[in-house]
Amino acid sequence: MTMGQRLRHLRRSRGLTLAELGMRVGRAPSALSLLENGRREPKLSVLEDLAAALSVPVEELLRRQAPSRRAQLEIALAEAQRDPAYAELGMPHLKVGTRVPTEVLEHLVKLAGALRDQRGKPTATPEEARAANAELRAAMRERANYFEDIERAADGALQSAGYSGGALSQGMLLSVVSHHGFSVRYVQDLPNSVRSLTDLRNHRIYVKQEPVGTHSPRAVLLQALGHFLLGHEAPRDFADFLRQRVESNYFAAAVLMPEKAALRFLADAKEARDLAVEDLVDVFSVSYEMAAHRFTNLATRHLGMPCHFTKNDSSGIIFKAYESDGLVFPADPDGAIEGQRMCRKWAGRQVFGASDRFSPHYQYSATPSGTFFCVSQVDSRADRGFAITLGVPYEHSRWFRGRETPTRMRSACPDGECCKRPPADQEARWEGMAWPSARAHSHVLSALPAGIFPGVDEADVYEFLDHHSDS
Repeated sequence: MTMGQRLRHLRRSRGLTLAELGMRVGRAPSALSLLENGRREPKLSVLEDLAAALSVPVEELLRRQAPSRRAQLEIALAEAQRDPAYAELGMPHLKVGTRVPTEVLEHLVKLAGALRDQRGKPTATPEEARAANAELRAAMRERANYFEDIERAADGALQSAGYSGGALSQGMLLSVVSHHGFSVRYVQDLPNSVRSLTDLRNHRIYVKQEPVGTHSPRAVLLQALGHFLLGHEAPRDFADFLRQRVESNYFAAAVLMPEKAALRFLADAKEARDLAVEDLVDVFSVSYEMAAHRFTNLATRHLGMPCHFTKNDSSGIIFKAYESDGLVFPADPDGAIEGQRMCRKWAGRQVFGASDRFSPHYQYSATPSGTFFCVSQVDSRADRGFAITLGVPYEHSRWFRGRETPTRMRSACPDGECCKRPPADQEARWEGMAWPSARAHSHVLSALPAGIFPGVDEADVYEFLDHHSDS
């Protein structure tokens, strides 16, 4: 709709009717009306003809910013009328013509916003969130965690900025961002509920200079840009929100570790039988988590190597997990892995007892679903103690550094007794003689964060944008 509004604004500012513009571009006025009303998407050739007829570059028609406050209100009202909460009122569709005063539009848009806020509810129940996680993970497994369209988008973004190879420099990163019409502002007062904040009116991306957990400013910046280059709109539900997060994270990794460069490096390391996640960290200047996850993007598709990835805390609670190698994770009845506790024999928990948890911990883990070679490391840049684990089936261990490790663990989890019960002698000695005071888990009683972007404090966000727009 924004493109249609810009087209109408430019046509009227030049004193042209639909018929007159149609004569210039060889299109029927009715076809142009469909474009202006957002009911049809134009082909590139039509866009080029329209831009030439109106004496503007094509980019002027494609800018996301509405051409005027009036146009912005018309778009907002059209979006509001598509909202299910608005539709439930049973009112007829309101067609906004030129005779509708701008003040009336202001009132209607404000009322629609108040209705949305009044009917706001948690983005999802915990059960719905776990189901969305399980569904997304199944989709990722189906495609071997490889997104060809996002790889193309990342490559296009790099090529448009003149990237020629190697690790992405800060200058090249800023060139990528500026090429797509955005400037970068590093600030210290960013609202606590966001990693980045994009000002669509002034085309600015605000980020903090220091790392946010395991996310470097470079990664956060590219995640923000990825939302726009991948055509994301406001999330429809929690599942859509999760999908967008996965895609924007993938885009950032694909730009910081370009497919061709990363594959060349991995292929050489495999040939030398010296694959190591920490080398990806050093070569491309990324976090250990991003390097390990990027390996899962490329290994199965290009190296013929199934694998698994986990992120867990010191108590074994899983925060992220992915597998294409048949490893069976602990899961709830709905198939959700996140929030489950992994076996204490697995590398992701054993690394916390290592003499140097910030160095790679290698081990072989025999499980009911097979034996796996795993390398775990606690990410030193994390805001809390998270272990990142990359694992492959035993037969692929020959390609990895650390394969000579003598460390062997046997696990019967998730279905066997294994670590779920204490050893029999300990149980006999202490049963009925211990009364632990459990740590309060108040979060289990809390609803998931409400809002289009879960957990984001809109009042802080708008106050921040007002302050920085004025300055």
